[in-house]
Amino acid sequence: MGYLKGLTTITATDSYKVGQAPQYPKGTTEVYSYFESRKGALFQEMVFFGLLPILKVLEKPVTMQDIDDAEVLFMKHFGVNMFNRAGWENIVNRYSGRLPIKIKAVPEGMVVPVGNVLMTVKNTDGATDTPSYWLTNYLETVLTHVWYPSTVATNSREMKKLILEQLHKTGTPELIDFKLHDFGFRGVTCNEQAAIGGLAHLVNFKGTDTMAALILAAELYKCECAGYSIAASEHSTITSWGQENEVDAMRNMIKTYGDNNLYACVSDSYDIYRACRQLWGKELKAEVLAAKGTLVIRPDSGEPTEVVVKCLDILGEAFGFTYIKGYKVLNPKVRLIQGDGIDFEEVRRIQNAMERAGWSADNIAYGSGGGLLQKLNRDTMRCAFKCSSVTVNGFERDVSKAPVTDAGKTSKKGKLSLVMKNGVPTTVKGEDREGDLLETVFLNGDILKEYTLDEVRANAAKGLRL
Repeated sequence: MGYLKGLTTITATDSYKVGQAPQYPKGTTEVYSYFESRKGALFQEMVFFGLLPILKVLEKPVTMQDIDDAEVLFMKHFGVNMFNRAGWENIVNRYSGRLPIKIKAVPEGMVVPVGNVLMTVKNTDGATDTPSYWLTNYLETVLTHVWYPSTVATNSREMKKLILEQLHKTGTPELIDFKLHDFGFRGVTCNEQAAIGGLAHLVNFKGTDTMAALILAAELYKCECAGYSIAASEHSTITSWGQENEVDAMRNMIKTYGDNNLYACVSDSYDIYRACRQLWGKELKAEVLAAKGTLVIRPDSGEPTEVVVKCLDILGEAFGFTYIKGYKVLNPKVRLIQGDGIDFEEVRRIQNAMERAGWSADNIAYGSGGGLLQKLNRDTMRCAFKCSSVTVNGFERDVSKAPVTDAGKTSKKGKLSLVMKNGVPTTVKGEDREGDLLETVFLNGDILKEYTLDEVRANAAKGLRL
């Protein structure tokens, strides 16, 4: 739970769930729910990712101290006693605090069309005299957090598809792994979000400046180093030289890092066009060409489609270019990275502008922060966790919601499986159907299935034109 040391499985929920046990019909013994990305989402496929960090939280046994602490907090919070202490004590006494829950999910990294089941949850103690039917949807809050890494992974993959399409048309598809770089660490809300969202991006790419993602990948997904970066300047390191000495700041970058494979220099501190034409293109040209590495020039302001194309035109005139597939490619000693305002739509606009101007996608990489990790929410992919089956007095029955005010929120009925139909993952009624793609990942407090990042990446790459 990060720095919230007092947050436990009991308190990691919405307040209103604390008092819901008595709200189910008398005789309820099992509640079965599912998670999906509903139709009408921004993209038409969802990359399922990031369940493992949540399961690591849920595998920690609940203790009597957790119960005591929660009871005190809830009494202060509500002013009346709504806490299901007996239910939680039963879990501690009967199961040593381990949750009597079964969670099935699609493999992490799997790409599933929206409108399909991605995860199911049910209590496993329905045959006992004190069933924990109330626990299934008590866990909705924390389990629904999988929306975030899944949405980031989806967003990142959709940008990958865009860039790949352009590389196939105008450049070199083999360059794709480092074409979208994560600049999002400072733009998220906390270290935990940076780690989870940053790693979700690394499902699809290998470029990042979000160090927290590397730590999470090593700790949970068995990847020693999930992403890579290069030496780069920022405005403070350039402007500290003074405007009159900007060329010296740039020369210092060449002297210090020019023999690296790649080195990047922000160049819009004063005038990006003068920097490209006069400083890089004339005063420092010989030094850029003599260095062993490739200079990556970073504009960081202005209207991206205009700035990118104009910078390419200036640099093409200064350093020369060749052709690939009929499109211009700069001298290999010079490239651009656009790191301002990048999201899915901006990538599309820049690519279209570059194509119209005759420039190959090989010339540019993108850096994305807020547009990658922050400018999205649960509604981006319309993620929802809903109850679809209950067992009451020994009878299993389908349940769903079907609001007349919003047909798009109609939920699924019954127990569910995900099977391949005509090569497409498709939801069907019935639990554990033959060929079910949902795997049991958590059972009665134990994590049964974990994935390496290599496995996740392989799943997410399926269907891409690499």
